[in-house]
Formats: sequence, C-alpha cells, structure tokens
Amino acid sequence: MEKILLSFVIPCYRSELTIEKVYQEIVRTVAERKEYDYEIIAVNDCSPDGVMTMLRKLAAEDPKFKVVNLVKNMGKHAAVMAGYAYVQGDYIVNLDDDYQSPAYRLWDLIEPLERDECDITTARYAKKKEAAWKRMGSDINLWISRIMLDKNRELRMENFMAMKRFVVQEVIKYRNPYPFLEGLYLRVTKRVQMVDMEERGRADDRSTGFTFWKSVSLFANGLTNFSVKPLRVAVFAGILFAILGFVFGVVIVVRKIGNPEIAVGWSSMMSVQLFSSGMIMLILGMIGEYIGRIFICINDAPQYVVRETINL
Repeated sequence: MEKILLSFVIPCYRSELTIEKVYQEIVRTVAERKEYDYEIIAVNDCSPDGVMTMLRKLAAEDPKFKVVNLVKNMGKHAAVMAGYAYVQGDYIVNLDDDYQSPAYRLWDLIEPLERDECDITTARYAKKKEAAWKRMGSDINLWISRIMLDKNRELRMENFMAMKRFVVQEVIKYRNPYPFLEGLYLRVTKRVQMVDMEERGRADDRSTGFTFWKSVSLFANGLTNFSVKPLRVAVFAGILFAILGFVFGVVIVVRKIGNPEIAVGWSSMMSVQLFSSGMIMLILGMIGEYIGRIFICINDAPQYVVRETINL
C-alpha cells in the first residue's frame, strides 16, 4: 500500500545546535504510524556557516532530508515559500528549527485533516515562551490581522501547523515579494482548527533571531499586502477632519461676531495646524507605502533566490 507522505518545512537560522534534535524527533514520531512516510525540506535563509554544515551532514545521512540554500536572507515567510515550492507531501507541516515546536504532538494536528474537519490546523499555546517585547509585537500583529483579514477573533496561527496539499498549491501561486503567510492561507480557506498544546523552551541558549525590525516589517506586510482598508480609513479620516475643521471655523467666526474683543488664540491655531499636518503626512506615507510596493512588484523583484539544493 502506498504510504501517505508528510512534508516538513523548516526555515533554518541560528540553531545548528537544535536542528538535529528536531530532525530526530520528526523521524521518531513518523515511525509511530507505518502508513506514513516523510520528507524534510530545510531552508537555509542565509544562516551562519555552522547551520549549513549541519544541514549538509543530515542530508548526506538521509536522502529524505532535503535542503534549499538561499542566496541571501529574504525573511522567514519567503523562506517558507521557498520550501513550499519543493514539497511533494499529501500533508505539509510547518515548524521551527529551535525545538520549540512540539513535533511529538504531530498526530494531534494531522487527525483533524484526516477526518476532513478542516483544511489547516495550528497549535494553540496556553503560554508563549518569548520575550515581552516580542509577545507585545505578536499581539499587535494579531489585532491588525483580525481587522485587515476579517478573521475569527480567537484564531491565532502559530509556527507549528499542518495543512492539506491544495492549500500550499494555491499559496505558492503568489509570486510577488513581501509574502504574508497568514493572509495567503486565509485567502485560500477559512476552515482552520486550533489544537491545544504546550510550547517548549528553546533547546539552546541563544535568543530569537526575529528582531524588532523584522516584526515591524511583518506588521507592514500584513497591513498593506492583503487589504485596502488602511486607505479607506485614511479617506474617512480625511473626511472627518475636514468636517471638524469646518465646524471649528464656523464656531470661531460666530464667537468673533458676538464678541469682537476675543482674539483668535495662537496656541489653538497651531495645535490644529500641527495635528492636521500630522494626519496629512500619515495618509501620504500610507499611500506612498502602497505605491512603493506596487513599483517593486512591477519590477519583478524576486521573492527569494536559490543558490543550491540538496537531495532535490
């Protein structure tokens, strides 16, 4: 009987000390179910040399361990997209290389897909083991994505997730730069189920490579790539402040007619001017962000560039 193939996509960064542990856990877990087989697509997103050395070692020992080596760092979401381009599995599983994703709970993610209860499953962690600033950034991104993508308030997609093959086939049709995976998933399907589990701590003593500025970049992708709502908000804000400005002007004129001794306040005038100017600059910046991304897409900027592949 032909086995069901699981494709694991792992973006690799700074954890040459942990990727081998992740690999071994995947192999042990898949071996529990004889009807399943596996392939692992490890994407080296321009990591330090130690990571690529470990990936070459694992690939030499196991032909099912496959490597995609990118020319330069393109960001985690682009690295995952690079891995998606090579998957062959019936189900595709995302997880990190830092051992935080509990791969031993794999079957809890796969079983709802087998029963056709959903198209995507994702871990739901009771407590996130990350720095306070990163947790705050994640919460802001979550709030923005709820507004921009019209998603369920309870839905939070984590790094450890599984999905049916057709979802990935649709996702990789997006070839533009600045991919935002959550937006791409929800553009394909709303049938997403969360599975309760515990997130582990990192298996090494290194901090996350996901910096503050990468969080800001991800925030911008989610804000502008899959919705025009920010532009609509800007339009309504412009209308609102135009109305308020007109009303304020009428009030000043009426007060001046009623009491000619009243001097128009310099401070109030300056505060209104500064606030209005700030709003104008914010709206222009938002429009400029959209135009800049359109320009980059028109120029066919690559989503990622592959230097080499191993076992593919």
